[in-house]
Amino acid sequence: MVCYFLNRVIQTGESPEDMIDPNTRTDYSKMKKLLQLDQLDGNRRGVLHQIAEDGYIYAKPMESFPAKDLVNPQSFVSLLLYYGMLTIGEVRGAELKLIIPNNNVRQQYYGYLMEEYQSIASIDTSPLSRAYTDAALDGQWEPMVREIAAIYEKTTSVRQLIEGERNLQGFMNAFLTLNPYYIATPELEVNHGFCDFFLMPDLRRYPMVRHSYIIELKYLKTDASDTEAAEQWRLASEQIRGYAQAERIGVMTAGTQLHLLIVQIRGWKMERMEEIVN
Repeated sequence: MVCYFLNRVIQTGESPEDMIDPNTRTDYSKMKKLLQLDQLDGNRRGVLHQIAEDGYIYAKPMESFPAKDLVNPQSFVSLLLYYGMLTIGEVRGAELKLIIPNNNVRQQYYGYLMEEYQSIASIDTSPLSRAYTDAALDGQWEPMVREIAAIYEKTTSVRQLIEGERNLQGFMNAFLTLNPYYIATPELEVNHGFCDFFLMPDLRRYPMVRHSYIIELKYLKTDASDTEAAEQWRLASEQIRGYAQAERIGVMTAGTQLHLLIVQIRGWKMERMEEIVN
């Protein structure tokens, strides 16, 4: 990665447009071979989903194991660690909290999710390109959010993989990662809390970006009452205003207008979306 970056800087005087060296990407076909027996003998696909959606997994890595034990999810986690797809974040007793090491690897996980979604149902992401540009340059965020929500609502076969708020966050993260103007950072810790999505403008590559975003995603069960929905929205409003006051947010969004967005999904349909005044 260092050589790739320096080679580009030396030759052109600028950083690479694509910060992820293609040579560092784990071969998707190899990953699929590790997953192909999943329905019969293990839950390796579930392990990948958990890591992509939560950003971590607790495990006790194995020092060695025969190939036949790859059907064991615990062995698969160890393999991801040795591949460099996970790293040690914290020691908790006899277990380790294994985390996604960097944005490069995070994009590989979301790339895997996108491929899986596309294999289940063809998803046209072309309308998102214009929506992302409008959000970054003009602050028109509604088309971006509506398009992602519409894909989620319409793609029934994909929704079968997505039940509840955590999995929905993984789905939205996969699509937000396609936005070239931002470094999409999920679960960023700010002011003793974790904002669901922070779109940090990549001003080194796109200095014309004028808008940045914090998005708080809230999920309602289909039978949730209006009172529950209103209370959830009130708490989300308090949370997102608190996140915006964090000093580090001010530093990372300097020179751009910060938008605070709350998106509320009931079941599989958009319930409400608004920009919150800070």
